[in-house]
Amino acid sequence: MANQLHIYTNNPTAGKTDGTEASMDSGLTPVSVTLDASKEESMAVKCAIRCDAGFKIDGEATVSLKGTTAAKWKLAKDNAYADGAAALTGASWLEKIALTDVATGNVVFWAKAMSSTDEPPQKDTSVSIEVVGKVVAV
Repeated sequence: MANQLHIYTNNPTAGKTDGTEASMDSGLTPVSVTLDASKEESMAVKCAIRCDAGFKIDGEATVSLKGTTAAKWKLAKDNAYADGAAALTGASWLEKIALTDVATGNVVFWAKAMSSTDEPPQKDTSVSIEVVGKVVAV
């Protein structure tokens, strides 16, 4: 059975079916940010999950971060925040979030990357976003 649950980026709209699917294996369309470690920057990226037509998540979908430098990433539920990192200062940034009502429309969440002065310049591809939930037919 093919994967019926997908992650999207490129400014997805809540409840819609827009955005660009983040690639699982190829790395061609990753959720990515560019940060200057010397400035200890952070940047938030708007993401979404949704199921293929005819499917939904039964209960909650748990979104978490996996990988070597996952501690430098955090997640937040959307809660109708405006686009942009400045608007997300009041967000509750966590290592894991639970999203409900996941079906065929985007359920938006945010992923934030952070840098620190103790890290060298690098292209870090060690972190992945993992979504776990029970996909059922509707």
